[in-house]
Amino acid sequence: MSKVKTKGTTGKIKYQNDGYLFAFPIVFMLAALIIYPMAYGFYISFFNTNLVTKWKFVGFKYYIEAFTDPSFYKSVLLTFEFMILVVIGHFILGFILATLLNREFRGRTVFRVIFMLPWLFPEAVIALLFTWIMNPMYGVLNDMLKSLGIISANISWLGSKELAFPSVVFTCIWKGFPLVMTMILAGLQSISKDLYEAAVIDGANKWDSFRYITLPSLKPILTTVIILDSVWWFKQYTQVFTMTAGGPGTATNLISLSIYGTAFNDLRFGKGAAWGILVFIICYLINSVYKVVLKDE
Repeated sequence: MSKVKTKGTTGKIKYQNDGYLFAFPIVFMLAALIIYPMAYGFYISFFNTNLVTKWKFVGFKYYIEAFTDPSFYKSVLLTFEFMILVVIGHFILGFILATLLNREFRGRTVFRVIFMLPWLFPEAVIALLFTWIMNPMYGVLNDMLKSLGIISANISWLGSKELAFPSVVFTCIWKGFPLVMTMILAGLQSISKDLYEAAVIDGANKWDSFRYITLPSLKPILTTVIILDSVWWFKQYTQVFTMTAGGPGTATNLISLSIYGTAFNDLRFGKGAAWGILVFIICYLINSVYKVVLKDE
């Protein structure tokens, strides 16, 4: 009996060691690509440094300055406005399309593929495409609006302080809605039709079915999607930078662009790193607030 037990224990230990061995590559990659850069960024946030010859310890100076710097507050508030508008657009458009695609009709698979295309293209490609579409000289958007009689002269969509921000928001909504649509569609398809049939028998109308069956069933998915979508677009950089580089002026200068400019244009890497850590904390707080508000278990 003792030999069998020893053999079993040895086999269990070997099985666990094999698991650690298989998990090591991904753990190493995460440590190299995520944990180390974050730790190093936190480290240099305490220095006034150009990363080469200048290393002056300043402690929490840049963190304290951020709370009194108007440009930081302005960028953060603009980023919150950007995030809220984009996420709301994603959920409105994604919910409508998911509801339509959940119905049985001919060619449904084709439409699902078409509506997924924006998510499959890289952000830089989408940004360059819409930059061309909105070009004030030869962009097709102005030609279409003029042919419909909506405008009489070309409009500089990305060169106007009033229009650049909503133009970027629209582009980001178009880019990101397929993810929300797909997640909601998967949730809708997982709801048993028997629940709706039982609700009809009990005298429930469509609104009652939506309120007491659809929304509660989708709550776990909606909670996850809204957290991921909010954090993703709060730290958005590529698409906005490619389209406007934060301009004109500071009309689209999100906090991610401010951090990039501070670090790589002004060569104030310590300050940029401190702002990056603060953005990480803000993203964590967004996650926590959503979980409390939505009462996620």
